[in-house]
Amino acid sequence: MMNKVFSAEQLDIKDPLRDKAQAFSLPANTVYLDGNSLGPLPKAAKQRADEVVNEQWGKGLITSWNKHQWIHLPQIVGDKIGGLIGAKSGQVICCDSISINLFKVLSAALKMHPSRKVIATTRDNFPTDIYMVQGLLDLLGSDYSIRYVDEACIGSQLTDDIAVLMLTQVNFRSGNKLDMQTITEQAHQKGILTLWDLAHSAGAFPVSLDACNVDFAVGCTYKYLNGGPGAPAFIYVAKRHQAQYQQPLSGWMGHSSPFSFSPDYAGDNSVKQNLCGTPGIIGMSILDAALDVFEDVSLKAIDEKSKKLQAFFIAEAKRAGLLDKFSIVSPNIDNRGSQLAFAHDHAYAICQAWIAEGVIADFRAPNILRIGFAPLYLSFVDIEKAMASLTEIMNEKRYENDEFQQRQSVT
Repeated sequence: MMNKVFSAEQLDIKDPLRDKAQAFSLPANTVYLDGNSLGPLPKAAKQRADEVVNEQWGKGLITSWNKHQWIHLPQIVGDKIGGLIGAKSGQVICCDSISINLFKVLSAALKMHPSRKVIATTRDNFPTDIYMVQGLLDLLGSDYSIRYVDEACIGSQLTDDIAVLMLTQVNFRSGNKLDMQTITEQAHQKGILTLWDLAHSAGAFPVSLDACNVDFAVGCTYKYLNGGPGAPAFIYVAKRHQAQYQQPLSGWMGHSSPFSFSPDYAGDNSVKQNLCGTPGIIGMSILDAALDVFEDVSLKAIDEKSKKLQAFFIAEAKRAGLLDKFSIVSPNIDNRGSQLAFAHDHAYAICQAWIAEGVIADFRAPNILRIGFAPLYLSFVDIEKAMASLTEIMNEKRYENDEFQQRQSVT
């Protein structure tokens, strides 16, 4: 029996998340397919920014560290994030950036495994993750090394000289989603600590750090969590490791008693040890408000809608004959995150032409047109409009226009 085909309008009517778009400030006549790179502005975040600047800072001044709980904001926001990534309270802290947090965790993990000198990762991992390993190895010397494993068969390449396995759950180019539970189990069988980057996972689909027995994780908050450009990142340290965990950036906020002003560092024996300097309160407050859009929705519902949006996009592309013009480089829907990647020799120019028509996606070198699906604010009608626009661009070869050939600083 054939599945019943619904129009975009009918699918939107049946969508249980259809009203969530009202929580965001989205520009008119724009279809936003780049929430996997930078989420849009939640209305509550804008209101919080006004409140923090005008009231908490403007009127409360320094008293707001206590009155408005600024001092506890990294833990408060960390626990909110923890609820979205399958981590019980007290294991996630909000601070710094992914890059800095990777340095902390990698350093601590190597110290926990002093007899092992290898950090393993994939060559197609997000570059900053690899760069941070390379920088750390420059400090540690020639005894330590990085080893690249094939993303397609990680488990078979794990050996007992590896101290840390650092992986990104969703490949930033292809969208390939790794099996966190299986790979973590395989690593632990070899005595390897696991570090997962959740940049393209948190807020996109259910993540189960505790259930998967993950050791450490990091992630950003400006993508699917909609925390704003440069929003603070997060670190997860499993409860079982916190007493032994020692990261080297021993700033005063990670001290067990920061306001004792002791000249000697004594790190807090919780995830709070990952704090360094004074946190950026305005950005973290905005993030705190942005996370509230998840209060009345489940990650399962978000994931289900994402899969439907992706399937609808591919069906529309097939109907328009566009699958003959692009190569899909993403795996099947059960093995990818909330994005699709299409290869084309003119992917950059196509993306620019699409943006000029009010459809914002992004390009990833060398030849990837990347489409993100953020179900809280995307509709099926949005996808239909985006596909109609892309069809015209491809059929008329508008991407060949000179105006779309010039590479901008941010691609």
